[in-house]
Amino acid sequence: MNLVAVPGNSLTGAVRLPGDKSISHRAALFAALSSGESRVENILVAGVTRVMLMALSELGIEWELAETTLQVQGAGLRRSTISRVPVQLECGNSGTTMRLLAGAVAALGVPAVLDGSDRLRTRPMNRIVEPLRQMGVEIQASQEGTAPLILEARPTGSKLKSLDYALPVASAQVKSCLLLAALAAEGETRLVEPGPSRDHTERMLRAMGVIVGSSMVSPAGYGNERFETRLVPPKPLALDPMSIVIPGDFSSAAFLVVAALVTPGSHIELRGVGLNPTRTGLLDVLQEMGADITVTDRSESCGEPLGDLQARYSRLTGIEVSGSTVVRMIDEFPVFAVAAAHAQGQTLVSHAEELRYKESDRIHDLCCELRGLGADVEETWDGFKIQGGRKLNGGEVSSHGDHRLAMALAVGGLAAKNPVEIKGAGILSESFPQFVQTLQILGADLQTT
Repeated sequence: MNLVAVPGNSLTGAVRLPGDKSISHRAALFAALSSGESRVENILVAGVTRVMLMALSELGIEWELAETTLQVQGAGLRRSTISRVPVQLECGNSGTTMRLLAGAVAALGVPAVLDGSDRLRTRPMNRIVEPLRQMGVEIQASQEGTAPLILEARPTGSKLKSLDYALPVASAQVKSCLLLAALAAEGETRLVEPGPSRDHTERMLRAMGVIVGSSMVSPAGYGNERFETRLVPPKPLALDPMSIVIPGDFSSAAFLVVAALVTPGSHIELRGVGLNPTRTGLLDVLQEMGADITVTDRSESCGEPLGDLQARYSRLTGIEVSGSTVVRMIDEFPVFAVAAAHAQGQTLVSHAEELRYKESDRIHDLCCELRGLGADVEETWDGFKIQGGRKLNGGEVSSHGDHRLAMALAVGGLAAKNPVEIKGAGILSESFPQFVQTLQILGADLQTT
C-alpha cells in the first residue's frame, strides 16, 4: 500500500487511541505466565502483537481475542514436563517480542528457537544473550550476535542463577528480558542502567504480586545517576492473574499531536492516553519548544497513569535533545524530526545512536527522506541536526519497511507545500492499523493507493 498525504486541511475533534503497544506485549505474555485466567481490555490488535499471540499458542497457551478484549488462561511458571523438541517461535519484525519471549522461555526452561524477519535478524541480541548465559541459560545466537536464538531445556526443578548486572545501554527490552528470567532464579537479581528506560514490566509484575524495587543511585556524584531495579522471585513461584484496561498508546498519540502542532488551525483532543513518565520525553520536549499541549482528567489503570491530551497549532522553536531524555522518547524521534523541521532555529539530537538498530536505521533513513522533501538536515553518528523554519516540499518518499518512519512522513505531508506519497506505507499496520482512519476522522486528507 502507498499513502498520499495532501496538505491544506486543519485537524479538529476528539478520538481514542488503540492500546499501548509496549503494555499490550507485556500483558499478553505475563498473563500467559500467570496462574489463572486474565482479562486484558483495549489490547492493541496489530502485526507486532499478533506474532506474540501466535508464539503463545506455540507454547501451549490458550487465549481468546474478541475485538480488543483478550482472555488468557495462564499456564504458570512451573512445567511438570518439558518436551525435548524445541518450540519454533516466529517473532516477525518485532524486537520486543523476541527479547521478551527469550526471557520468558528462559524462565520456563523449555527448549525453543526464536527467529524473525530479515530485518530482525540484523538487530543486536548479544545484549540479552551474554547476561542470560551468566544466569545459567543455555542460549546461542548467530556468529554476528543476532537471531535466530536457540535456547536449550533446563533440567526440571533446577533454578537459574541470580544476576548483578550493569546494562551498557538503557533498554526496557533487555531489562524486561532479564527480569522475566529472574523469576526462575535463586535469590535477588539487581540490574543497573545508565538511563531511565520505560518501566511497564516493573509496574505490571508488582500488580501480579512480585517484589520489584526501583531507585536512582549516584555512584560517582551529581550528573552520574544510575537507575537500579531489583527483583525477588515470588514464593511460591506464581504470578497472580490480571485484569487491566490498557491506556492509549503514547507513541501513536505522538503522530497526531505533532500533526496538530504543525498544521495551521488545528485543535485536537486524545482521550485516555498513557502518561507513564518513562515514556513522555517527547511531551516535555515539545512543551519546551513552545507547543500548546495540555493534560486533563488524569487517572490510573493497573499502576499506569493516563489522561487526556489537547494539542493546538503552535509556533515552535529549535531545541537540543540528549542524555536521559533520549531514552524517554526513543520511539518518537521520526515524528519529532518533523516537528523540528517546522520549528524556528536549529534542533540538535545527540546520544541517540540506538536509533540505528530499530526497524530501519532511523537516523540515516529519516535524514535521507526529510532531505528529499527539502528539509535542511545533517546526519551525525548519534543523531541529527535540523535547521528548521520552512515548509517541506511535496514528493515521493519510502517507508524503508519502518512503521514509525511511514507515519512520520505522512504527518510531514499534511503540512507540506504539496502532497507527499509514502511508498510501502502498509507497514504502519505493525503498530497503528487505524492511523489513516483516525487522521481522516480528524479532517486530514489521506489517500491510499
